[in-house]
Amino acid sequence: MKIKVDIKKLHENAIIPTYGTEFSAGADIYALLDEPVTIAPGETKLIHTGLAFAIPEGFVGLNFARSGMATKRGLAPANKVGVIDSDYRGEVMVALYNQGNVPQTVEHGDRVAQMVFVPYYAADFALKDELDDTARGSGGFGSTGVK
Repeated sequence: MKIKVDIKKLHENAIIPTYGTEFSAGADIYALLDEPVTIAPGETKLIHTGLAFAIPEGFVGLNFARSGMATKRGLAPANKVGVIDSDYRGEVMVALYNQGNVPQTVEHGDRVAQMVFVPYYAADFALKDELDDTARGSGGFGSTGVK
């Protein structure tokens, strides 16, 4: 299944997202940089993409880490998952965090995230005095793994 997503280049050197394979869920998002950016361990830097998206209503763009960049270089989005709403028309940027022990340099054209387009439902919240019971009840953090 495919959806139509209009994009706008905000800079002539911006790179249009690409899919690595026919069945890739995430489209690779590329860095737009005038010069390399070095990210120290424990530091976060905003990386430009030079792109704006018109995501269809009822969908959200979710920016996830690229597995190779996260495991081999320790670089991943600082917010873990970037949420791009369908009514946002500004530049999509990636806040890259260096979770490793050595500085990492990002260059123009590096694939810095992968965007997945997902349908969603908005909630119509209804305040109630009581909620229905379930077998789990109020068991929280790790409660389903306890014997």
